[in-house]
Amino acid sequence: MAMDFKELLAKQAEMMKSTTEAKSEVEREITKVLTFSIGEQIYGIEIPNVVEIIGVPHITTVPGVPDYIKGIINVRSKVVPVVNIRSRFGKEEIPYNDRSSISIVSSEDIQVGIIVDQIRDVIPVKERHIAKSPDHIGVNNNKFIKYLLEMSDGIKLVLDVNKLVYENEAVVD
Repeated sequence: MAMDFKELLAKQAEMMKSTTEAKSEVEREITKVLTFSIGEQIYGIEIPNVVEIIGVPHITTVPGVPDYIKGIINVRSKVVPVVNIRSRFGKEEIPYNDRSSISIVSSEDIQVGIIVDQIRDVIPVKERHIAKSPDHIGVNNNKFIKYLLEMSDGIKLVLDVNKLVYENEAVVD
């Protein structure tokens, strides 16, 4: 049985609506990421894990801790350990400057400050931006990377805060 013209137009409109809805699902923002630089590389942390960003205050050193733990700071009457991300990733440390910051991140009620070279931006993340981190031996030796973001201005490495907070040894990349 042949469709008349009105049925054909209705069917076409329904198909276009389905296609538009599918596209909007792909384009929907799924999270936001705070980006920061360590040298030339841009990293990110999902906003739900970020508590606050502060300048680098006086850090009280603690004996007997790994080199990448710089010490502790007091943030709003709470003692927070501070990790130098450069040391954590096996990179050379550099002196702090006016762009250096500490991002206080939280994982399961534990807060840790991470020292970064420079805070960049907060970017919206859509499904089409996410690329899985390669798991092949020799390709991704950095177990702290949760996923990659492929953006028009380059690739950003989004860190897994749980692993960053709870893993004990430094990673050299």
